[in-house]
Amino acid sequence: MTALPLDPARIRAQFPAFAEPSLQGQAFFENAGGSYTSQAVLTKLDHYYRATKVQPYGVYPASRDAGAAMDLSYQRLAQALNVTADWIHFGPSSSANTYVLGSAFAGWLKPGDAIIVTNQDHEANTGAWRKLAKVGVEIREWQVDPQTGRLSLSALDALLDRKVKLIAAPHCSNVAAEINPIAEIAARARSVGAVTAIDGVSYAPHGLPDLAELGADIYFFSAYKVYGPHQGIMAIRPELALALPNQGHYFNDTKLRYRLTPAGPDHAQIAACSGIVDYLEAVATIAGDNVEGADPFRRAHAAMRAQEVALATPLLDYLRQKNAIRIIGPDDPASRAPTIALGLAEPGAAVAARLARHGVMAAGGHFYAYRLLEALGIAPDHGVLRLSFVHYTSPEEVQQLIAALDAELK
Repeated sequence: MTALPLDPARIRAQFPAFAEPSLQGQAFFENAGGSYTSQAVLTKLDHYYRATKVQPYGVYPASRDAGAAMDLSYQRLAQALNVTADWIHFGPSSSANTYVLGSAFAGWLKPGDAIIVTNQDHEANTGAWRKLAKVGVEIREWQVDPQTGRLSLSALDALLDRKVKLIAAPHCSNVAAEINPIAEIAARARSVGAVTAIDGVSYAPHGLPDLAELGADIYFFSAYKVYGPHQGIMAIRPELALALPNQGHYFNDTKLRYRLTPAGPDHAQIAACSGIVDYLEAVATIAGDNVEGADPFRRAHAAMRAQEVALATPLLDYLRQKNAIRIIGPDDPASRAPTIALGLAEPGAAVAARLARHGVMAAGGHFYAYRLLEALGIAPDHGVLRLSFVHYTSPEEVQQLIAALDAELK
């Protein structure tokens, strides 16, 4: 394995889960379903519940402090994503957020307008949009290659014209995991006057992106997969957020925070999300001079990705040697997230159950990428085995996984 830019011991010290007695010896390879929570987040969550669990934005000190803690999360997440705070919206989950967006777009689009969705997405970023067919919107499907699971730009180009008003696509799939060229997709959308809604749920755990660089109009992800509490975060271009019909209370029509997230999550969870950004700054500090970047968030992103590529290399090298295993997506660790789905003769869940005997926490199923599995010729009920990790995974855990796979995949 190549040299790691991040010291695993220093990184893992940021997560109480790695000191939890019940988890000792258990290698966590289901991070795509939710990551461990950083101490920075847990500290803020605990403080909010203890000291400021009151209605925020009031006139008394505890209430003012509660509102200030929530405001800080809007500001800090905007800083990490390289946008202004009026881009940031919190909601109960990414699926809930996209369904609210779908309702908003139903009142914004006109019959005969077209939108482009993919069959590579998690259902959250395709099902909500497909429902717009009921109001006369034309749905065009950007289809994956049935062998590789890849979305090609040439296939997108064939679908584009001036009728298209929205392109919904994943930054990377939660099964195929290839990192899609979002900046190029966004540029194509702008060329025909369309906007983009990018599902970053499977990408964000591997480094929050620079949204100014990507050029997406909507980018959403799940805080609980980015070392935080269980909620959804959306970044939406403010001009678009104001143009869409209000989905909240009528008297909040001019308040960006409330127009598109009518049922927000727990106040304490919003306040705790600034801890995600604190953690990313800690990652940049731990990386030191091992990586380059214009700010701590770009350095953290670079370090996390370099760490994951180094960790994924021996696993993918091992998997390539197994003729009975189908690696979904590219086998080049640099072009994918370390969410490695395997097509096997057995149902994925059955193999995951056996891996648990070896102290490997993994999962099998369709992972809400139902349409993708069908396109790949895999029965969704059969599913895939998914092995997903992040930068805090240790080299020893990767070897533990390989040994477990070697024992169970004869």
